[in-house]
Amino acid sequence: MTNWTGVLSLDLEDRQGKTVAKNVYFQGAFKVMRPVYHDNSGQVCYYLLNPGGGYLDGDRYSMKFSIDEGAKATLTTQSATKVYKTPNDYAYQETEMILKKGSFLEYLPDPLIAYEHARYKQKTVVHMEKGATFLYTDILTPGWSPSGDKFTYDTIQLLTEIYLDGELGVFDHIKLNPAQQKVTELGFMEGYTHLGSMMVIGDQTDNDLLDEIYQMIKTEEANIKFGLSRLEVPGFSVRVLANSTQVIERIFADCHRLINEKWFNRTPQSLRKY
Repeated sequence: MTNWTGVLSLDLEDRQGKTVAKNVYFQGAFKVMRPVYHDNSGQVCYYLLNPGGGYLDGDRYSMKFSIDEGAKATLTTQSATKVYKTPNDYAYQETEMILKKGSFLEYLPDPLIAYEHARYKQKTVVHMEKGATFLYTDILTPGWSPSGDKFTYDTIQLLTEIYLDGELGVFDHIKLNPAQQKVTELGFMEGYTHLGSMMVIGDQTDNDLLDEIYQMIKTEEANIKFGLSRLEVPGFSVRVLANSTQVIERIFADCHRLINEKWFNRTPQSLRKY
């Protein structure tokens, strides 16, 4: 695909225990802010932003990230991804991530908000070597509409592929089409409005961790439904249905903190921007 609205490329490496960029490139409606180090672990955090404020009709975005052996990084967005009306052509985002052995990448974007008559497609492909660790979240939120209805967007389609040592280990496909599907009913959103997904790939995954995460989510007082599944590759996925972004963010933040404390002996800093 050519004629990208925004292009971003970021290559990271470990230099004496500190993760730094060896290549940074962005063009068009994409930018990356200066690196932030929240503690003395050497793990770097980059905030990605779209100066245009949202995705419009026919927009095309491409992101590529590579994390060398021993490098540790957190990638997040500066704000929610807002998809506005797309009367002629859907907005599209394509992301490729490459994780070398012993690397750690957290990709924690703010929620995706789809407004009335929005059409959006997203493809995320991750290539990992054995020994790498990957943590990824997505939250889908219906945007405001003049009618006050919750599901006025046309289509949201998210495709995620994760390869471990060249073999497909995870294939996840979410497609919500309110015009053609009864998304609020059984089998789709179950009467809820917000959908959150978390995927964690790591050799340290064990049943004790999954039990602890399950019990932690189970104590959530808000009205939710959730599922926790072990994957074919070392790792697990969490799916949460709720009626607010904040509830899902809180659950994922607790999972994120627990994983970091158990696997890396560190407490992650808050990434809130507002």
